[in-house]
Amino acid sequence: MDLLEKLEILTDAAKYDVACTSSGVDRPGQPGKLGNAVKAGICHSFAADGRCISLLKVLMSNDCAYDCSYCVNRHSLDAKRTTFTPDELVSLTIQFYRRNYIEGLFLSSAVVKNPDYTCELMLKALKKLREEENFWGYVHVKAIPGASPRLTEQLGFYADRMSVNIELPSQKSLALLAPQKSKEKILAPMGQIRDGIRENTTDLVKYKSAQKFVPAGQSTQMIIGASPETDRQILSLTEGLYRKYSLKRVFFSAYMPMVSDRNLPARDTPPPLLREHRLYQADWLLRFYGFQAGEILDDEHPDFNPLLDPKCNWAVNHMEHFPVEINRAPYEMLLRVPGIGVKSAMRIRSARRYAKLDFDALKKLGVVLKRAKYFIVCNGKSISPLPTDNPAVIAGAVSERGFSQRELAPPEQMSLFAPSKEDKVKCLTGQI
Repeated sequence: MDLLEKLEILTDAAKYDVACTSSGVDRPGQPGKLGNAVKAGICHSFAADGRCISLLKVLMSNDCAYDCSYCVNRHSLDAKRTTFTPDELVSLTIQFYRRNYIEGLFLSSAVVKNPDYTCELMLKALKKLREEENFWGYVHVKAIPGASPRLTEQLGFYADRMSVNIELPSQKSLALLAPQKSKEKILAPMGQIRDGIRENTTDLVKYKSAQKFVPAGQSTQMIIGASPETDRQILSLTEGLYRKYSLKRVFFSAYMPMVSDRNLPARDTPPPLLREHRLYQADWLLRFYGFQAGEILDDEHPDFNPLLDPKCNWAVNHMEHFPVEINRAPYEMLLRVPGIGVKSAMRIRSARRYAKLDFDALKKLGVVLKRAKYFIVCNGKSISPLPTDNPAVIAGAVSERGFSQRELAPPEQMSLFAPSKEDKVKCLTGQI
């Protein structure tokens, strides 16, 4: 199999790994080094200065020894198998970087033979990339659960960000769908990376020459919809991961039925994209708005309202806290008002020190009055066209509609190549 065929197979197999995260590190270019890293850099998105930041997102191998039911790389599935050599991966990364196609590398892998062997392959590639090619760009690498702690530690010294995919939200689902994986094997490297980052922070204070260990932190990914857990179970696990393992992000990936299995949704089941969207909204509330998982969902409401975002849903179910007086409400309460974000809440807190705010001023400060007007008053006055003592009426006014098409039409990741083989060759030879 030639290099182009390998690249096609292994970039396509990597599209189910979520990697749209900011790099989290600022590393300016240095003489003799190739590339740099920008804190605002995001995979397949745009930086704050308008630049498109892209990563070569690829697997080291899709030749997996495991047989996870939900995975397109499962051992029992009839598919083309291939593995990059470390030299091939390094060569591709440098070629793509020199042609300005990419600014970094996202490297994951199926489990080849065993976790240690897979880690060794990835480590050889990263070591050569950093030490021999002097690549100074962003690198995100997936740790392999079950691998030796020594190998995991070495990977961390060559990567900017590491992640360990928790995949399924419960031990029961892991035992059913991924029997070769376990909760302990997944959480152990998470704890190791957390402790390594803490120790490295101390070392960097004491020794300027200390090598950085995972400076952009760690993340994880959960598959949503392949197993029967409720939204509340998933959100509670997410909160626990942030608290215990100091994760930068928890990513949610709507399960797209690609294989047939009696323990999985049928292949014609649409991926739960709206559910994924609600989980990301709730995740934002946990990280930036001071909410706890138990406030967003409870035993009586274990799943998200499809027509209301989590913040609006909380507000209409707790109308005893509203309306709030914009000119006097504490910052923590401003954050809980639908239509007021972190930045607009900070602007309100700053601006009201100098003058009393009205609704025109709020609009200029970035408040979305279309939603906020049902939950606030300015100087004792309200512009809500509806009575605020009827939660059902307010819920109807702020509900979102039109998500059905999004659920039925899942987005596709753009291919690394143009359709024709001629263009693929030109990409590698530098002709385009």
